[in-house]
Amino acid sequence: MATLKIENLTKTYPNGVKALNGINIEISNGMFGLLGPNGAGKSSLMRTLATLQEADTGSAFLDDIDILKNPTELRKVLGYLPQEFGVYPKITAYELLDHIAILKGISNGKKRKELVEYLLHKVNLYQQRHKSVKGFSGGMKQRVGIAQALVGSPKLIIVDEPTAGLDPGERNRFHNLLADVAEDVIIILSTHIVADVTELCSNMAIMNLGEMVYQGTPQNVIAELNGKVWEKIIERSEVDNYRKTHTVISDKMVAGKPLIHVLSDTNPGDGFNSVAPNLEDVFFTKIHVSSETKA
Repeated sequence: MATLKIENLTKTYPNGVKALNGINIEISNGMFGLLGPNGAGKSSLMRTLATLQEADTGSAFLDDIDILKNPTELRKVLGYLPQEFGVYPKITAYELLDHIAILKGISNGKKRKELVEYLLHKVNLYQQRHKSVKGFSGGMKQRVGIAQALVGSPKLIIVDEPTAGLDPGERNRFHNLLADVAEDVIIILSTHIVADVTELCSNMAIMNLGEMVYQGTPQNVIAELNGKVWEKIIERSEVDNYRKTHTVISDKMVAGKPLIHVLSDTNPGDGFNSVAPNLEDVFFTKIHVSSETKA
């Protein structure tokens, strides 16, 4: 079983933005969800772990591999699916995986052919192996992306915003593929889509403004909000007033009207009903509290 251990990782960009502020976390085999709004620092952390940028201070180890000092060693056991998975215009799925396998040092032609065909079967793209990846749907491109991330028997796989833009069917297929792969390796799933973490991850963290504001299981953090979340359908014109008088953690449209969720230790009255909290409530609560603290 592999273990990823990160201690006091910091990164400040030249423009003064502190993207990572003392990140500490330990992750073992399985799917680990990293939630956060855009600009939270998720991609900065993923890029640092993928050896695409250097940290200012801190340490990161995958078992005995020092990621920051020995990036070449880490890359031998790393699979990476970035947010934007670019490909050459006319390359086929087979050619792409064969090329990645060569880059990963698999020089034996017979072994490479067997590996590429195995991966194409695994991601259900063998029938499309000689078609241009450029013409694939979003879900098919993501499956090719996972296939290339699996080349070389990685210990750590990083996927950054993998389901953004996928239709529901493609998203479900991609979830099933990730869950299958995660039995044997560490997969870090970086996303702002709460449902991805709810459905896939047994452990998670929430980032905001360059800091970890929660680490643990989805179930434990949801339990923290039991009896504290209340909902009410209001008029659109009332949203601003409710924000001034209540701790509104979310609002979404239901049948044309805002359904607001508020955080309160006691019943706010005024027609609010108690509701069982979910991970979306947790996400917005943690982001709200950490943003208020920083303000």
